[in-house]
Amino acid sequence: MVFALSAAALVFPLPSFAQPANKIWRLGLLDFGSRKPMVDAGRHAALIEGLRERGYVEGKNFVLEERYADGNMDRLDGFAAELVRQKVDLILTQGNAAGNAAKRATTTIPLVAISSSNPVRDGFAASLARPGGNMTGMSTATDDTVQKLVELLGVAVPKIKRFAVITNPANLAHAPMLLRVQEAAKQTGKQVLPVSARTPEEIERGFAAIARQRIDAVIILVDTFLSSQRAQIAGLALKHRLPSIYPFAIYPEAGGLMSYGADFNDNFRRAGIFVDKILKGEKPGNIPFEQPMRYYLVINRKTANALGVKINNELLTRADRIIE
Repeated sequence: MVFALSAAALVFPLPSFAQPANKIWRLGLLDFGSRKPMVDAGRHAALIEGLRERGYVEGKNFVLEERYADGNMDRLDGFAAELVRQKVDLILTQGNAAGNAAKRATTTIPLVAISSSNPVRDGFAASLARPGGNMTGMSTATDDTVQKLVELLGVAVPKIKRFAVITNPANLAHAPMLLRVQEAAKQTGKQVLPVSARTPEEIERGFAAIARQRIDAVIILVDTFLSSQRAQIAGLALKHRLPSIYPFAIYPEAGGLMSYGADFNDNFRRAGIFVDKILKGEKPGNIPFEQPMRYYLVINRKTANALGVKINNELLTRADRIIE
């Protein structure tokens, strides 16, 4: 049996078996956002835990080279090129902008997208089932859920007639998402005010403009930078007495009214599965992109009370989690 396996290995080399026992993998992490919000949200710990579950222990058999752009698009290409020069074995990307930078930097190093709103449209995959190329990973499927944000906001606050949508002009996925929001609003006779914000100062000015125009509520689109500013955004929504809905639970945890979306931390945890497959020899182009298995509705009842919003029983019953 030993001789048969050795012969087979000569014909069909398996990279994982060929590696020395003391191999230390070099993994790159390219993130459009900042490290502190990622750590505070538990995402960094989820990534390390997911790798540990597959047998990868930081400092023992892998090192993680982390690069954070802090919301500055201009830094991404340089960071991606730096990781390539360091000859990392694999690059994890967080945010569409980071994924695109990594794709520009290399066509040979395997890439794992921790999140992509639409991998095919974003240019990360030829199809979800057969990505091709050197990238695979997970989709947040936010294109499919963004209209649900409009619906749930209407259920929570039936009297709203106009709502704002906070977008980041640096996020190329926001234009098609905004169109979906506008379509959903049109069907229910509501008006939409798009508000662009790519810096904390623009977020502040945007909320001031929303308040001046007496907008009834706010929707925040999925975005790495906006997520990093969740405390500021939730605070401004409360200050201006604006009901708000978000794509991730970290927002209501920070004081926002409600959220509907996938468990983003779970994406970081599950990234370990993709890393393990690739380091054991599977080609990323043959590994299907995953979509969320379920979505979670989270409501902050304390914020609802502060805003004077009475959440009806139907919504409370549907909620996966209520923050008191």
